[in-house]
Amino acid sequence: MAVQAPRPKLAVWKFASCDGCQLTLLDCEDELLALAGEVEIAHFAEASSADVEGPYDVSLVEGSVTTPQDAERIQRVRAQSRTLITIGACATAGGIQALRNFADVAEFSAAVYARPEYVATLATSTGIADHVRVDFELRGCPIDKGQLLELITALLSGRKPQIPSHSVCEECKRRGTACVMVAHGTPCLGPVTQAGCGAICPAYGRGCYGCFGPVAEPNTAALIPQLRRLGMDTAGLDRVFATFNVAAPGFQAARDQAAGGGTARPPGTGR
Repeated sequence: MAVQAPRPKLAVWKFASCDGCQLTLLDCEDELLALAGEVEIAHFAEASSADVEGPYDVSLVEGSVTTPQDAERIQRVRAQSRTLITIGACATAGGIQALRNFADVAEFSAAVYARPEYVATLATSTGIADHVRVDFELRGCPIDKGQLLELITALLSGRKPQIPSHSVCEECKRRGTACVMVAHGTPCLGPVTQAGCGAICPAYGRGCYGCFGPVAEPNTAALIPQLRRLGMDTAGLDRVFATFNVAAPGFQAARDQAAGGGTARPPGTGR
């Protein structure tokens, strides 16, 4: 009788995050059952008490690095993982908690905690790639179920994953959605945001919020004057680029452009 080859080990790790991207994996439901038959889920605290030692064939990492312990732990995860994939805005760009990067964390801690000296935190919230080598990243807040299944399927079959890198505008065209900026005068980040959500917000008459982060070369210099023409002031521009992907380089640059080329400043100040 032929000996069955061991199944690839899959580990899912949580850092500073809301767990939404891990829940996307659990939401796969029927597909998750099929996946469980193809891999050994070695570590996934959200779904199982199993904690199998590495090395791991694939590690999915959700969340940003915000503490000294995080910075040490991600090194251990990387050392044990043949392929490391970051999932979601927190892991790829520091998340909304990266708003701390533009302010005084010590001041925040003193305002919130009675004994801030007991709180071990870093001055910044950074993506995983700022600390270790990342093999692939899935954008989004949260990630898209279809993209996640495509990525895992591609890894299991040894092919390149088909993850789009174009803007949300192309998704609008494909689903036949009229441009909300042209048709309704609604401010929208679709031209500079990477596809992945299926252009949900424009389909319901709302502008894109930039959940999937900037495309590779976002032309924010051209978009910002159009957003101003639609009524956005400097403070408004600052807010729309200071959300889930505030620390992504493309959106950081947009905030500086909106402020007239000044240096990074706390979001919402408009200065």
